[in-house]
Amino acid sequence: MKKHISFLLALALCLSLSGCGTVPPSGTSGSGSSTSSGDTEDSMPTTPGKTPNIPTAQLSDQLTGTLKLGTIGPLTGGAALYGTSVANAASIAVQEINTFSEQFQIELSSQDDEHDAEKSVNAYNVLKDWGAQIIVGSSTSTPCAAVAAEAYADRMFMLTPSASSPDVNKGKDNVFQVCFSDPNMGVAPAHFIAENFPDARISMIYNNADSYSSGVAQAFITETEKLGLDILSITTFPDDNTIDFSVQLSKAMSKGTDLLFLPIYYTPASLIMHQADAMGYDSTIIGVDGMDGILGLKGFDTSLAEGVIMLTPFSASAGDPATVQFVEAYRAKFKEIPSQFAADSYDAVYILYAALSYYAEANGGLDVTNLTYPELCELLIDVFTDSDFSVDGLTGMGMTWNATGEVNKLPSTVVIKNGTYVGI
Repeated sequence: MKKHISFLLALALCLSLSGCGTVPPSGTSGSGSSTSSGDTEDSMPTTPGKTPNIPTAQLSDQLTGTLKLGTIGPLTGGAALYGTSVANAASIAVQEINTFSEQFQIELSSQDDEHDAEKSVNAYNVLKDWGAQIIVGSSTSTPCAAVAAEAYADRMFMLTPSASSPDVNKGKDNVFQVCFSDPNMGVAPAHFIAENFPDARISMIYNNADSYSSGVAQAFITETEKLGLDILSITTFPDDNTIDFSVQLSKAMSKGTDLLFLPIYYTPASLIMHQADAMGYDSTIIGVDGMDGILGLKGFDTSLAEGVIMLTPFSASAGDPATVQFVEAYRAKFKEIPSQFAADSYDAVYILYAALSYYAEANGGLDVTNLTYPELCELLIDVFTDSDFSVDGLTGMGMTWNATGEVNKLPSTVVIKNGTYVGI
């Protein structure tokens, strides 16, 4: 029988999370960090008088010791919303888990890479020097690919919450993803358009220097051809510092397109929406998970995103108890609505906890304190590729992984209405 582990109610039903608080991570170039290993003065909403209602495997006394866990992502710079979301949500998950049992604890250190490959490797080395045994990260694809090469050579296990490029885990048996891979995120929008906008005149703008954007775009092109959809305008831009999209938008307008697919991050997407509005270009805009976070972008007029459709594994407006409780806890602690990147990170920490518990139950116990990262790496590879191991989380039910490190789960579709995400 398949061993199925669910942690969806862990947040809602915790007895007490009085130890749930560290300040939001800060720092630069791999030198900034936030660590969490026990009680602090902050607290989060709790449900008094209830104990955690999670599987025996997760509360088992078979898992003991102290795990040193590191995260890597942009905590500063233009992509900081991604990295801070990952670090913040990881801190919440760690602090919750640390209330379950005194026998097993997690220490957390979050490092800044500024969305830069070289600085991400530097951050990785900082974490190794600190004693990290597992890495949650990196948060974005290009830096993650650079770190993954180092981690593969070192035999450090990596679970990236949000780096979706195939380059991240290609040829690396120790690197796994919580998020969808780029090909999957390109295929799903093509089918959504075919089913819901079969007569649309499609245009696409993507970043041809970014592995995430290019990967999604190429998969989208391939799948639309299979489905008999025509893309009338395909234009690119060279990096996320691009500020003028008039050429790309003018071509889309000249072709009479009425649906714009943007497989890009939220910063350039916000500029495109602003400039399209100024040019009078009215079209349906569809994005994928990289656009999540746009509603929290400082200075962005959210009315410009009204009606934007996104395919993403998480919606903060979902009504299920686990999502509601996670959003409430995140908002209480960080004063903002969590993005998909936060949910992926929260899942990542619990997935690792579930995997270690799974191994402990199957092998008569596990003390992680003195395990080297190569020892943990081989252990976790065996668990993640075990056909009987699956996990329910905020971003997917019954998540499983194949030997390439890709996760198996289904995306959801949301639309932006009145400045919030609404499920379709």
